[in-house]
Amino acid sequence: MSNNIHDDEKRFPLFNRVRHDHDISVYIEEQNKSLQAMGFTEHSFAHIGVVADRTGYILDTLGIDDHTIDLALTAAWMHDLGNVINRVDHSQSGAMMTFYLLDKMGVPAEDIAPIIRAIGNHDEGSGVPVSNIAAALILADKSDVRRSRVQDEDKRNYDIHDRVNYSVKSSKLKINQDHTSIKLKLEIDTRYGEIGEYFEIFMERMLLCRKAANFFNLEFHLIINEQTLM
Repeated sequence: MSNNIHDDEKRFPLFNRVRHDHDISVYIEEQNKSLQAMGFTEHSFAHIGVVADRTGYILDTLGIDDHTIDLALTAAWMHDLGNVINRVDHSQSGAMMTFYLLDKMGVPAEDIAPIIRAIGNHDEGSGVPVSNIAAALILADKSDVRRSRVQDEDKRNYDIHDRVNYSVKSSKLKINQDHTSIKLKLEIDTRYGEIGEYFEIFMERMLLCRKAANFFNLEFHLIINEQTLM
């Protein structure tokens, strides 16, 4: 992968078509407005950019073909659209929105199906790594924890999710050279959030990441402040 997958338009044509689509951009902006109003962390272009980058990195590192990566990047870009309807069951409603939008664009069913299957299975609680696209999307989405995702500028209003995200100074997702494990390495400033709080709100996500890693025959490891915790 190049350092910036957004620039590789020839390699990933569907993804870049979707990325420049006006209607899809509007839905991305509007779903984040809803989440911001409810006090959620950022789910707009910064988040989906990170998720797309990490999804592409995982599949490219594991030798997956470019067409599948193109579909996976598209799924990453559109995975949170359902939040514009409601946060509850947003993965399923987002999959239906994605079907409608891609079908309207003339994308063939053979390409739409794996995209919406991944989107419909990306969230904890109901999500299952049913394909390599779904597994990569889960790992990429659930590993995006960082200070800049906090949307409330007033620290007095921070809940546990804000504190934990704000505490993360660095977040890196890396597959080892032997392709036997994938590591999420975090550097946390414990003045703002404790390691125990991270597990309190993200344990279900980390367990889903383990399942997703297992789909690729990888071990999943969580490392916080140089301590291996999973």
